[in-house]
Amino acid sequence: MIGEIKKFLRDDGIIRISRSIKELGIKIKELERIYMVKTGESLCITKLSKILELPEENIYIAMEASRNVESINEKIDEGGKELVEMLAGDEDEQSKIIDKITVLELIEKLNCRDKELINLRYFKDKTQSQVASILGISQVHVSRIEKRILNDFRNKLLA
Repeated sequence: MIGEIKKFLRDDGIIRISRSIKELGIKIKELERIYMVKTGESLCITKLSKILELPEENIYIAMEASRNVESINEKIDEGGKELVEMLAGDEDEQSKIIDKITVLELIEKLNCRDKELINLRYFKDKTQSQVASILGISQVHVSRIEKRILNDFRNKLLA
């Protein structure tokens, strides 16, 4: 009886997600936690794919399926503003929100090295020389990779 109640609570939702995807999501979270404790770094989809010997698409699906659903009425800033209020705001705010979401999605699809490079350059404010030292490549190589990534982003955004 208790098992049936747990199953009902676990599986009862608007969107049905298969048990295998849920279990893969749990396994991925545990691997990420262990890897973070050991190395202090986060695992990217490419590394997870190699460790689990699964296609990157399956990893991405399981990770997305295991994310918590966020309410559009949830408070998202210090002023107590809700997402629905922000979306109902002026078009400039809407454009900024959409741009941020789009850029984050583009970054998420990068391979591990490129993601780390963008993270270091644009979120941790490191110079190209500092990034080169961290990644073990030359500053010129960092510049070329960064230029390629930004051009790819630009092309995808304009398409």
